[in-house]
Amino acid sequence: MKDVILWAGAGQIGLAIARRIGYGKKIIVGDKKIENAKAMAEIMNSAGFDVTPIEMDLSSRESILNMITEGQKYGEIAMLISAAGVSPSQAPIETILKVDLYGTAVLLEEVGKVIKEGGVGVHISSQSGWRMPQLGNEADELLATKPTEELLSLDMLKPENIKDTLHAYQMAKRCNEKRVMYEACKWGKKGARLNDIAPGIIVTPLAVDEFNGPRGDFYKNMFAKCPAGRPGTADEVANVAEILMGPAGAFFSGSTILMDGGATASYYYGDLRPEQ
Repeated sequence: MKDVILWAGAGQIGLAIARRIGYGKKIIVGDKKIENAKAMAEIMNSAGFDVTPIEMDLSSRESILNMITEGQKYGEIAMLISAAGVSPSQAPIETILKVDLYGTAVLLEEVGKVIKEGGVGVHISSQSGWRMPQLGNEADELLATKPTEELLSLDMLKPENIKDTLHAYQMAKRCNEKRVMYEACKWGKKGARLNDIAPGIIVTPLAVDEFNGPRGDFYKNMFAKCPAGRPGTADEVANVAEILMGPAGAFFSGSTILMDGGATASYYYGDLRPEQ
C-alpha cells in the first residue's frame, strides 16, 4: 500500500505540483474530460510516476466520492491537489458557481473526512477573488461555513445578483479561500493541513486561449503593467505548493498565498488602478 495523492483537474498547474510531490506515491488524476486525465497520466507514467486517470466531475458529489474510493484502493489519502475549475470565458454563471464554488467546497469537505494524519492539501484559487469589494464578516462567514448543499441558495449567489461570468468567478474564488480557512480547522482535528494558492496570470494552454480571445488585451495589459512585467509559469506555482505541502510549510494551515507578480498591488495602488 502507498500514500495516495488525489489530483483534481488535469491541467498544467496540477501537473507541475504532482511532479514535485508525487514520487513514491500513488496518484489518482481526475478530470471531467477523461482524455485530459489520460494525457497527464501518460506524461507522468513515462517519467516514472504511478498515476491512474479517472473521469471526475467536480460539480458532482457522487463523482468526487468515486474518485476518493478509487484512491483508497491503493492506500490512505495523504495529499490533495485541488486544481479543477472553469474560467469566466469557458462557462455560464450557473456552471461557474456549480463547479468552482460548490464543487470545490464539496471536494475539500469530502477529502477532509478521509485525509490521513499528517496529510496535506492545496487548493488553487485566483488573484481574481482579490479584485472585488470586501463582502463583510457576515457574508464571509456564510461562504465559509454554510452547509455545502445550501451554498448555492445564498442570496448573494443567486444568478440575478451576479452581474456576469467574471463576477461569478470572483465570488467563487473568494468563497474558495474562506472555505479553505473553515475546512483547515476541521482537517486540523485529524492532524492534517490545508492551504490555498491564489495565482495571477499563469501561462497554460487555457491562458494562451484567453490571450488570443476577446479579453486578450485586458490580460496582456495586466501582466505588462504589473511589477513583475510578465505572466507566471506553472512551475512557479509548484514552487509555492512544494513549500506548503512539505516540512518547510508545517506551520501553514488555512492560509492563502497570493502570487500574481504584484498585479493585485498594482490594481489598488499602481499602474493597473481602474481609474487610470
